[in-house]
Amino acid sequence: MRKHRSNGFWPALRGNRKAMTGAVILLVFTLVAAFPGLFTSVRDPNALLSPPSLQPSGAHWLGTTSLGQDIYAQLVYGTRQSLIIAVVAGAFATVLSVLIGVSAAYLGGVFDDLLSMLTNVMLVIPAFPLIIILSKYAGKGSLTVMLAVLVATGWSYGANQLRAQALSLRNRDFLESARVRGERRGYIIVFEVLPTMTSLIVANFLGAALYSVLSAAGLQFLGLGDPNSSSWGTMLYWSQNQQALLTGSPLWSLAPGLCVALLGAAFALINYAFDEIGNPALRPVRTNARTRVKTVKKRGQRVQRAESQ
Repeated sequence: MRKHRSNGFWPALRGNRKAMTGAVILLVFTLVAAFPGLFTSVRDPNALLSPPSLQPSGAHWLGTTSLGQDIYAQLVYGTRQSLIIAVVAGAFATVLSVLIGVSAAYLGGVFDDLLSMLTNVMLVIPAFPLIIILSKYAGKGSLTVMLAVLVATGWSYGANQLRAQALSLRNRDFLESARVRGERRGYIIVFEVLPTMTSLIVANFLGAALYSVLSAAGLQFLGLGDPNSSSWGTMLYWSQNQQALLTGSPLWSLAPGLCVALLGAAFALINYAFDEIGNPALRPVRTNARTRVKTVKKRGQRVQRAESQ
């Protein structure tokens, strides 16, 4: 039991500085999204409270927009929608990846051929142009449509990885034992195959969440989202429309862009912990200073004995 725990997620997370940094960043964004009122006294981020284009000050930490809206308040309230898009789209894309990838590998035959062909077609099609077309004609401005489009275009890479992993497990002894016991296919997939792929599934979720954050921000920046919603992508859209960089309000563009980059980096950094769980060879070997000194002394003693001989 102790050995199993030592190889778990939390020890790997604590032992990896990059992953720990990503977890802290994600925790901060989660707190801001859950309790925006704790981080700003403004209750309506779109309210016209102040003179336009004010520079950063104690009253407005990031200044105001060309319409007099508080940029910091918009940044705080925009965290929730951006995080919801990442988590919801990433979760549904991962579920779809598991259903298609694992089912194709385990069922085999015609099912594998058809599902693999569908996965390969989705991998070949350029993702972002497809997202733009679907968002444009399926329902511009709808958050539900945007989530559906992100899920529909974000599952194929994960399904390909999960299929390859499931193929390597299909003929293992523990699965043959389950078949001999007369277990049903659904039971074997859910209770025998999936638990052995937990780290890869979570890694695929993090990758899908990262893809969703960047794609959603790109769509909203192009005006394919709801222009009245509170999100980082919408902030980028309005700042570009109002030429914030040319009118003396650079933070209107830089702040949401930095937040998108930080949230994406958080998901990418946490992935390091799951890479270490799935592949022990990637785990760094850490030694303290005293051990390194002893190692150097032993090497020096070996060299001296070799020279004396």
